[in-house]
Amino acid sequence: MMKKLAGSLTIAILAGVITLGSYKLFIEKEETTHIEAVTPIAAPAFVQASYNPNNAAAEGIDFTVAAEKTLNGVVHVKNMQEYVRPRNMMEAMRGTGERGQGIVGAGSGVIISADGYIVTNNHVIAGATEVEVVLNDNRKFKAEIVGRAEQADIALLKVESDRDFPYITFGDSDAAKVGEWVLAVGNPFNLTSTVTAGIISAKARDINEYDMNNQSFIQTDAAINPGNSGGALVNTKGELIGINTAITSKTGSYVGYAFAVPSNNTRKIVNDLLEYGSVQKGILGVQGGPVTPRLNKEYDLGTTEGFYVAGVELESGAQKAGIQKGDVIKMIDNIKISKFSDLTGYVNTKQPDDIVNVSVLRNNREITLPVKLFKSPTYELSKLGVEVKNATDADLKRFGADQGVVISRLINPDLRRASYQQLVGAIIAEIDQTKVSNVDDVSEVMKTRDPNEPISIVVIINGERNRFIFED
Repeated sequence: MMKKLAGSLTIAILAGVITLGSYKLFIEKEETTHIEAVTPIAAPAFVQASYNPNNAAAEGIDFTVAAEKTLNGVVHVKNMQEYVRPRNMMEAMRGTGERGQGIVGAGSGVIISADGYIVTNNHVIAGATEVEVVLNDNRKFKAEIVGRAEQADIALLKVESDRDFPYITFGDSDAAKVGEWVLAVGNPFNLTSTVTAGIISAKARDINEYDMNNQSFIQTDAAINPGNSGGALVNTKGELIGINTAITSKTGSYVGYAFAVPSNNTRKIVNDLLEYGSVQKGILGVQGGPVTPRLNKEYDLGTTEGFYVAGVELESGAQKAGIQKGDVIKMIDNIKISKFSDLTGYVNTKQPDDIVNVSVLRNNREITLPVKLFKSPTYELSKLGVEVKNATDADLKRFGADQGVVISRLINPDLRRASYQQLVGAIIAEIDQTKVSNVDDVSEVMKTRDPNEPISIVVIINGERNRFIFED
């Protein structure tokens, strides 16, 4: 059974590679550029800009206002990396040769504060040994990488100067409307300070629902091309409502679809990186998917829209608040929920311990439950297709285990069928003949083991110990 399961995992991974192959990263080649040295100075405290939502689509439109307000706040970000160039066959075999540094990629960035904080995409600066930033007035700065959020593809940079920088204020991406006019500002194909216009085509878009990355993009038809990555998506008032991140294209160039990380998610990530050094995820603790005609008919849900709760994580805020399997989540706070990306897109703007009001439909009656988001240390066992977390005393007692970690959720779509749901809540007591008591133990075992070897685990299900071997 496990060998067959592992085979399905391999197929899922390959499918993900093929799908992701159609998404082109915005990186372009160019010649090496001289970098001017800058003396760092103490920066003033970073303060987030306040924003009063405006529905620009209902007003008279003048793109020149937004363009003038944002062009100077978007920068050219250059990814510089060291290289080794072998001069002969012997050096090529030894991996030695002439060392140098060159620009291997470039994109855009958005200045978000007068003291020089810049948001860009993580893939724009991936692998960089040095990052150079060029402003619209041609000033150049060496940038410090403050932090990264790889899963969200967001990175935070910092540049220093004795002068205030022009910056773009954050807008409210939740208030943005489908059909609203927007501008994309960036540096496509090294054409600096380029502005294109379009509308918001959709919100909470997950461009690859099988890649285990819970995305929630703003979709726009404003022309975005390689080099726009990390640039600004702004409304007609000139407020930042998104960071341009991806396109879908077989050619690598714009074909009508582009995607941006919403500004509310970006702002939360920036605050986390500045305060904690990493992203703090508030977790609701539910599993499931969008309501479908089949689900509606099979369970008599009484609705054709919403998020169907197929399972509730143990000891989660959702379980403690009373959310049950079979509930349909219709709204969180004032945000309508139609699919998983609606839910994750909003929850990802919140912190652990924040309380959100979740409206669920249960037995054709709508009730609202306050849920406290939680933070749980977890570890993804990607080879098994599961995520684990620390077990509580109640978990261990329920399964008759002395130690172990709990399977908190299934991260492989091939496992998200009813026959595998019994795995959620089960205890993993051993990995490769090594007892594990918490996620730190699991991490240590996975770091030291040979990834090419089959993995052996002991799972306690319904009080019985079962040993499984997973092979590639």
